[in-house]
Amino acid sequence: MSGFEAPAAKLRDFLAREVKSREVLHALAVIGPLVVAYLVSGETALLSLGLIAISLFVPARKLRLGPKMVALHFLVILAVFSVLFIALPFKPVFVLLTALAAFLAVAVTHYGNELRSLGNWVFIPAVYLACEVREGAGMDEAWRHAALIVALSPVALALVCAGQVLDRNRPAGAPPDYGPAAANWLLPAGATALAVLAAAALVEAFDIAQGQWLIWSSASVIVGDLSATTGKLKMRAMGALIGAPLGLLVGLALPASRLGYSLAVLGAILTLIAFSRYVVGFGSRCFLIALAAAFGGGAHGIAEERVANVIMGGAFGLAAVALTEAIWRRAAKAQEGG
Repeated sequence: MSGFEAPAAKLRDFLAREVKSREVLHALAVIGPLVVAYLVSGETALLSLGLIAISLFVPARKLRLGPKMVALHFLVILAVFSVLFIALPFKPVFVLLTALAAFLAVAVTHYGNELRSLGNWVFIPAVYLACEVREGAGMDEAWRHAALIVALSPVALALVCAGQVLDRNRPAGAPPDYGPAAANWLLPAGATALAVLAAAALVEAFDIAQGQWLIWSSASVIVGDLSATTGKLKMRAMGALIGAPLGLLVGLALPASRLGYSLAVLGAILTLIAFSRYVVGFGSRCFLIALAAAFGGGAHGIAEERVANVIMGGAFGLAAVALTEAIWRRAAKAQEGG
């Protein structure tokens, strides 16, 4: 037995470092009922609620938000999703509104650096759901799906709030801490808006499949200066290049299954909070998304789309940071000269 103790101890240490087990269990308690409800009913809108639930759960836990702030966050997500969904048939309007949403998601750091998380978790579900609902669906079906998401979304809010009440580790009555205000918030906000504008325009001009991946990737890589943005793009590209093809290969070896699809979607949502290292979490997410597509019988091209959209979106983000930094430096020099 002693020969197995050392490897077992190393595995436990590795999992303790890499996996946020407590957060995963709490998130599972919030999202699990939605997946079970999908398995029973077959209504895909219930899985969409999982993204809303995790989008409420992550900043609520990270920023120690109270029920009123969580409810406000919920209403903003629904409002932005509804506006973007309604704007979808009007492509130039959708592109401009998406860029505006990206700008505002970063601009909130003017009131505290930690609010970037809250802004991101409005932008992510709103854009993902707006694009996903219309992907491959007729207008009647898209409107039905969107209406169900809005009508059933209070269930996601209730699950998150119930999870907060049951979380004994959450400090009672602790005020939210948004950190110091970002003095130079305009530069990343402008770069993010520019990157999303270009990415959304490309998606709409060429009807790129799974365009939400490209749009979010263009915003996601912008985390600071050019060096930090390049590092984030490398991690996302690595995760996509390894995770998506591997998930596709595993999925092709397995039969189509609603249970398998449900568990893969659940796993993909949980990766948004499960791992300490970003590259591991993103690679796992790409793996599970490709696996879910295979279980759902729609895996054709999913790996190529994921990889291509991640890299193209990241390239837009990189170019936007480089351009805005160059403009900012030139403006600063002109002001000094004046």
